Amino acid sequence: MIKVAVGIIFRNKTELLLCQRKPHLPYPLKWEFPGGKVITGETMEECLHRELKEELEINAVIGRLYHSQEYVYSNSGTFNIFYYLITSYSGEIINKVFESHRWIPISELSNYDILEGNKDVIEKLLHIKYPA
Repeated sequence: MIKVAVGIIFRNKTELLLCQRKPHLPYPLKWEFPGGKVITGETMEECLHRELKEELEINAVIGRLYHSQEYVYSNSGTFNIFYYLITSYSGEIINKVFESHRWIPISELSNYDILEGNKDVIEKLLHIKYPA
């Protein structure tokens, strides 16, 4: 099983950051939250801090675990995904690996072609108030 740490990055308590996969990657142009695979010996929080620095050039304050789930992709295996809230970071977001990124009002999340493994957490976000 592949462990993945993901950040749900908020701005102004009403918007969050979605990132779009590059067209040459698996699941091309799907929208997702930033994050990545845990390296042996890393904690989830260390992984997420590293990934957000690598992908977006930010130093994030990793908040509480918001949601976790297992998801099976038929062509790439089983993933254990851990979603952490990010309400504070330093640095300016610089997209280093994605096709695009956008600040999205929470209420508009269902308008995006979201990566299948993220759909449960999207549903959870759409049905509650600001979760921090």
